[in-house]
Amino acid sequence: MDINEIMKVLPHRYPFLLIDRVTSFEPNQSLVATKNVTINEPFFQGHFPGHPVMPGVLIIEAMAQTAALLAFKSLGTTKPEDHVVYFVGIDKARFKKPVVPGDQLVIKAEIVRNLKGIWKFSAKAEVDGKLASEAVLMCTMRPI
Repeated sequence: MDINEIMKVLPHRYPFLLIDRVTSFEPNQSLVATKNVTINEPFFQGHFPGHPVMPGVLIIEAMAQTAALLAFKSLGTTKPEDHVVYFVGIDKARFKKPVVPGDQLVIKAEIVRNLKGIWKFSAKAEVDGKLASEAVLMCTMRPI
């Protein structure tokens, strides 16, 4: 999926759309996406001047957007204008390596389960094959 296809599925827009491309998708199993991190990102102006680091909460958000794409695509939903994915919980969030301008985040999400409308995902963000962050994300889909 390129950025145009992603924007047909996710409601996010600049500066909060944090996925650039989907490179792999297995329905009801997993999805792999990328985020090219550039110095032009608006958050780098203040996080941190002279030592730019991508905020951990935005890495988690990129993982959540990857998980939302996985859920919508697994359901066969291509135009979810009437639904949005909300966080229900975040567990086991860990940050292993700073993400800086010039990095390419490779974000992997796997469905752990979908029970009574609560989706549980295992998510990882890597840079150059090294783990930058990981978390277990719980989400639900609701009408807008």
